[in-house]
Formats: sequence, C-alpha cells, structure tokens
Amino acid sequence: MSSTTAPQHGTKRRMPFNRWFVELGWRHVVGVLAIAFAIFPIMFVISASLNQSGSIAAAGLLPTEGVTLEHYAAMLSGERANFLRWYLNTIIVCGVVATGQVFLSLLAAYAFSRLRFRGRRGGMLAVLLIMMFPAILSMIAVYTMIAGLGEAVPMLGLNTLAGYIAVLMGGAFGQVWLLKGFFDTIPKSLDEAAIIDGASHWQAFRKILVPSMTPILATTLLLALVGSMSEFLIGSIFLTDDSKKTLAVGMYGMFSSDRSNNLGVFAAGSVMVMIPVIILYQFLQRYIVGGSTAGAVKG
Repeated sequence: MSSTTAPQHGTKRRMPFNRWFVELGWRHVVGVLAIAFAIFPIMFVISASLNQSGSIAAAGLLPTEGVTLEHYAAMLSGERANFLRWYLNTIIVCGVVATGQVFLSLLAAYAFSRLRFRGRRGGMLAVLLIMMFPAILSMIAVYTMIAGLGEAVPMLGLNTLAGYIAVLMGGAFGQVWLLKGFFDTIPKSLDEAAIIDGASHWQAFRKILVPSMTPILATTLLLALVGSMSEFLIGSIFLTDDSKKTLAVGMYGMFSSDRSNNLGVFAAGSVMVMIPVIILYQFLQRYIVGGSTAGAVKG
C-alpha cells in the first residue's frame, strides 16, 4: 500500500532575491528605465503646451506658471501660424506618398519573389544599394531636375505640393525587401493553384496574395506615413511659400523665428500632430507586431 504525502499549504517556497534579480529582476529595472526615457520628452512637450508662460525658461516636466489652453487656441485660430493649412498639406502629402510607396513596393516585391527573369538578383542588390545612401546626397541633382520640370509643367515644379510628392516618391522602393521577405513566406502553391483554375497573375496577386499580407501592409503603411510626415530636409528646400509648407517645415520655421516665446505654441502644435499618429498606431497595433518581424526571415 503506497502512501501519499498531502501538500503542505502555507509553506510556499520563494526564490531568493539575489537569484530572482539575476534571472528576472534586472529586466524590470531596464523596462522601467526605458519607459522613463521614452516618457520624459513627451511629458516635457505636453507640459510646455499647457504652461501659461510658453517660454523656454519656464519649461519643465510640470507646468510652473498655471495651466492654459491658449497655445492650442492660438494655433487653431491662425493667430501665430498657418497651422490648419500646414496640417491639410501634410495629410495630402502623407496620404499620396504612403499609398504610392506601398503600392509600388508591393508590385516590385511580387516580381522579385514570384517571377524569374534576367537581372533579378542585380535588381535586388541595386535596390538595396540605393537604400543605403541618404536622399540628401542627391539633393542638388533632384533640385535641378524639378526646376527644369517646373518650366515645362508648372504644377510639378518647385514650391508645389505635386512636385514635392514627386520627389518623395523617389523613395518608393524603400519597403521592397521587407515585403519580399513576407512574400517568400507564402507558399507558391496558393497562387499556382489559382492560375491553374484560370486566374491571371493579377487576379492571383489581388485576390489571393494581398489579402494574406494585411499585417505587413499595415506595418509598411505606418512606416511610410510617419516617414513622410517627419521629412524636413527636402521640404525645407522645395517648399518656401507659407501656404505650401507641411507641418515639419512650417512649425520649424515658426519656432526658429522666436525660440524664446514660441515654445508653448510649438509644443501645442506638436501634441496635435502626435495624437492622430497615436490613434492610427493603436488601430493598426494588432498587425504591426506580427508584420514587423514576419518579413525579416523566410519561414
């Protein structure tokens, strides 16, 4: 007859603190430090946007001279800057550029992943090589090209949103490698079966492959949106008219004109720019985590 030992309640063994800290605790410390490091600039900007003084001298993590919303009212009313016009220009530029970049990158990634043609490997390496050089290196050549194009087609010249969009579309293939990696994880038997059933390559691409790529498309779309929204160097050269500026260009010009007294207004504008991006990120969050790593390796 075997005997069983009843579990003893109330005698729960705890891991020694030294062992717990070595195995798990240090991760919590690193996590807290990382969160504090990330929250610090956000708290500073929000505090500056609510601080009644609105000057650099009175800026801090907490408003020191009373809380007010007058900086937000000044931005929205156009009293201190043409904020709403810059916002509209940014929405137009980001929407067109992000959609165009993702669409063209998607087509190129499909060709590199599914089709076999002469120059395929060289083309992939060429795309990778071009991505390694910053766009500012070609600025003189691009400026000359757009200036000449504007003489023939004024709507695509300097100081136009269409011309600025055309310049940003030059980076349309920035997501090709990420999308190609995701294409490689999708079995070729899916689109081959669709082609055998009578579907064309375009139908197999549109109805079979694209619906299964929602995570990576959400990731690349968000990256393209944030990249085009924060672009400043090219915009500061091509957009000089106040009514044609984007948020990055316009707000920098407003802040640099009087850094001492424009901090509160600048911070209020930054918060209003940040909120839509956060909302979009939260909406796409369920796709971003999987999409950002799915195209990294071929499974």
